[in-house]
Amino acid sequence: MKALKTLQTLHEYDLTLFNRLNVLRLNDDLIRFNRYISRSGDGHLYLLLLFWSGWQQGYQSALFMAILAGFAIERPVYYFLKNSFKRNRPESALENFRSAIKPADRFSFPSGHTSAAFMTAVLCGYFYPAILLLLLGWALLVGVSRIVLGVHFPTDTLVGLALGVGTALISLEVVLS
Repeated sequence: MKALKTLQTLHEYDLTLFNRLNVLRLNDDLIRFNRYISRSGDGHLYLLLLFWSGWQQGYQSALFMAILAGFAIERPVYYFLKNSFKRNRPESALENFRSAIKPADRFSFPSGHTSAAFMTAVLCGYFYPAILLLLLGWALLVGVSRIVLGVHFPTDTLVGLALGVGTALISLEVVLS
């Protein structure tokens, strides 16, 4: 009974924060900005980064191997969680709500965009510490953009953040040991 009450309270906080962030949807320029930020986490940049790191540093380099290991761990865990929890996206869960973009799949938990962005930010920041804060700022913007665009609840992105950082740390441990 107590666990159910805790989940209900968490859900209420989730909805409150979601509604507060979605006030930003009233501004067309912010929506456009958030679309660009969200698209930066679609996967194209990760492929470019992977090819660049292999070409620049060699396909046996630690960064290249860490990115490969990271996605080899993160994507299956992400798909398993998403298809296990099957949490509806805000548009399906909330009455009279329309997201600003059409998501690629049906379920929202966890945010794959946020997970991949934080994993990539931590991995690249490890090898290029001078830009770590910039990369983490970008990853945070990717997560927030998914909420503002109406395709994720805040807890979706928080768990995506945790999954991405955790996967990056595991990947570094595997590659550097």
